[in-house]
Amino acid sequence: MEILRQLGELFLQAVPTVLIILVFYFILRGLFFQPLLKVMAEREERTIGARKAAESAQQAAAEKVKQYQNALREARARVYAEQEAARKKLLEERAAKLKDARAKAATQVGQGKERVSSELTAAAKDLAAAVPQLSAEIVSRLLQSPLRPSREAR
Repeated sequence: MEILRQLGELFLQAVPTVLIILVFYFILRGLFFQPLLKVMAEREERTIGARKAAESAQQAAAEKVKQYQNALREARARVYAEQEAARKKLLEERAAKLKDARAKAATQVGQGKERVSSELTAAAKDLAAAVPQLSAEIVSRLLQSPLRPSREAR
């Protein structure tokens, strides 16, 4: 029985300590732990939100990069097409100029051939007209010059 009485006294002496601990627990819980847990929960939510925002921003950036690359590819294709069109145009202009130059050269060659042919015909006519006169002149010179004995006759 003594033990029970001592236990009862011990309990009675412990009651104010237990009450102080309970009051301290409720005060700490209300003033410290709940705000701390609330702050930690908000921090977790913000972290998750920031991660989601970062992922969505990363996806948006990847999409923009993809759009940029597509736009760049299309721009390059347009530039190459324009360059090809310009090159074809220049080649066509060059071919046309070459064709014109050949036609002019052929015309000039034809005119030159006609001129040479007409000059040849005129020279042949002049020569034909001058043949009797030249023949007569040659004969007259031959007849006027004294005959020289040839070496074989000596």
